[in-house]
Amino acid sequence: MIRATLLVTKGSNIGCRFELTSAQEIVVGRSVDSNLRLDDSEVSRHHAKVAFDGQHFVLRDLGSANGCRVNGRRVRERILQDGDTLTLGTSQLTFQLSDSSHPAVPDAGQIRFLEDAGGLQAEAIQQALKYDAAVPLPAEATQAGLDLLYKVAEELVTPVQTLESHLQKILELTLAAIGADRGCVLLRDPVGADLTVMAFARRDGDSGLQAQMTVSRSITDYVLRHDTAVLTSDAQVDERFTGGQSIVSAGISEAICAPMRGRSDLLGVFYLDTTTSVEQALSGAAPGRLTEEHLRIVITAARQTALAIESRQFQDALVKAERFAAMGQTIAVLSHHIKNILQGVRGGSHLIRMGLDQSQEQLIRQGWGIVERNQTRIYDLVMDMLSFSRDRVPVLRMTDLNRLAAEVAELSAARAAEVGVAFEFRPAEELPLASFDAEGIHRAILNIVGNAIEAVEGIEHGAVVLQTGYDRAADMMLVAVSDNGPGIPDDQRQAIFNVFESSKGSRGTGIGLPVSRKILREHGGRVRVEGGPGQGTRFVLSWPRGMTTVQDIGSLLPRSET
Repeated sequence: MIRATLLVTKGSNIGCRFELTSAQEIVVGRSVDSNLRLDDSEVSRHHAKVAFDGQHFVLRDLGSANGCRVNGRRVRERILQDGDTLTLGTSQLTFQLSDSSHPAVPDAGQIRFLEDAGGLQAEAIQQALKYDAAVPLPAEATQAGLDLLYKVAEELVTPVQTLESHLQKILELTLAAIGADRGCVLLRDPVGADLTVMAFARRDGDSGLQAQMTVSRSITDYVLRHDTAVLTSDAQVDERFTGGQSIVSAGISEAICAPMRGRSDLLGVFYLDTTTSVEQALSGAAPGRLTEEHLRIVITAARQTALAIESRQFQDALVKAERFAAMGQTIAVLSHHIKNILQGVRGGSHLIRMGLDQSQEQLIRQGWGIVERNQTRIYDLVMDMLSFSRDRVPVLRMTDLNRLAAEVAELSAARAAEVGVAFEFRPAEELPLASFDAEGIHRAILNIVGNAIEAVEGIEHGAVVLQTGYDRAADMMLVAVSDNGPGIPDDQRQAIFNVFESSKGSRGTGIGLPVSRKILREHGGRVRVEGGPGQGTRFVLSWPRGMTTVQDIGSLLPRSET
């Protein structure tokens, strides 16, 4: 099964990753019944479809109002390539093939090193240039060379998953531009001196090429030792070429080897050659195809590639460091919260033990109440973690929002009474049935109501109101949770939706509000915060009523053309 992903790189869903498979058609839109939902007002309810046609993933516009763009160009239908950027409304998504869908990493057996260790003679070097001597390109540079540099620069900023994919594409572009027959990219081992094959390519249309490429060890050693690019094409003047172990005997007439020099290190080499028969090479009848201009072009391409590799290595290290930091923050926050819960369980267990020892039923009941409340806290914490950690498709069923909100009110009223907070539920009259995930919406409302109760806990005349409603003009379901607490400062509005950002100190995990917003986004909805310091706080949850199910949507979409 072919797999790919769509990674949101711009828009309100930034960072979300959606899995694609060859066995499923994906509808992209802002509607609750879309498989891939974008919280974007510029995206149509059913904006586009991504399907596998047997060989490729194909994007098709479903008659959207604002259209679809791939790499900046508006399209009706387009075969997606690895690294393509899709623009839908104000959102941008990057299409990436999974690792298993990329070309296989070259086998080390495809490259054979020729141990011609006699040393590279000066007479055999037609041109030898350092990087500084080769840039900028001379004014007489050919259009093909300039086109290559443009294509290499464009390739280096194309988002793909693997470094090998970048190097393979750049190598193929370089072969085509300078007319070499074969090429490989060899990277130095960071610890030892060995060279690792990262890419290998043969120019299309040359049927006489050998399956295995021979690389001169003396040429690569010379380039790495002197940090100098070489072009060698005169085989007869080098004593090495008269013996059995020579590049001539391997059918090589010319070779270019350029160092991949980064900002601070020499990473490896670009190695390209042209092939011919042994007789032609020894007789000198093989025509020369590689020139000084080609050497300069390869040097520049190798330099650009090396800089890109270093940047990618730095970015990978930075991402890894941030991941470790996030893991540490997660462990610290959750450990602290779990410790508080366990302290409550231990306190309740102690009261139960005292009640059993003293045969006092009141102590047992008091202790059990504490244990039961902390069991609920553990359950809520685990469910929030599960909800936040995975992307899920809402299970849409026709549901009475008033009845669901009443269940939340019943659970919350008991908690509010314990801490001395007035709680009121105001259901809307004549509320229509709606299609949504009852379990998800229940958790989203419960999290926000729980936060509201904790926000006014301990203040005089603290009150929380839960309301339901329906916006007929926009066909949106509404839930509002209001409190008369101290309010949220403007500069903290956005931070409250960041995971593990909590204003409640040790009482909060900082995961409830992010989970609620995630659930609403899964429904194509949003969470809006109203009020300011000294004005209380009002959270408004809104999402489309969603009368169509995912199963019904297939009949509404245009069929794929055969």
